[in-house]
Amino acid sequence: MYNQKSQNISWNKKLAENIACKEGIILTSDHWEIIYLLRMLYKKFNTIPNVRMLILILKKKYGNLKGNSTYIFNLFPKGPIKQASKIAGLPKSNICL
Repeated sequence: MYNQKSQNISWNKKLAENIACKEGIILTSDHWEIIYLLRMLYKKFNTIPNVRMLILILKKKYGNLKGNSTYIFNLFPKGPIKQASKIAGLPKSNICL
């Protein structure tokens, strides 16, 4: 997890659940798929994907049922990149829709 100064601090599942609770989200396996996917992508590419790229990755991995904007916005209603990245412990993204 990163603080406001982009300093890496320890992230874990319990911390993610606490952040999600503050965001009004009860994490399900569907949420965790996206959270872990974002963490993997950040670790691999050192960047957070935009919504369009995330949808394409989800579509390729899970098919049309999960690879669409309605699905991810239902899981993260305040914005899938903003909320999911925050819960995933990633630094704030400057990416727009």
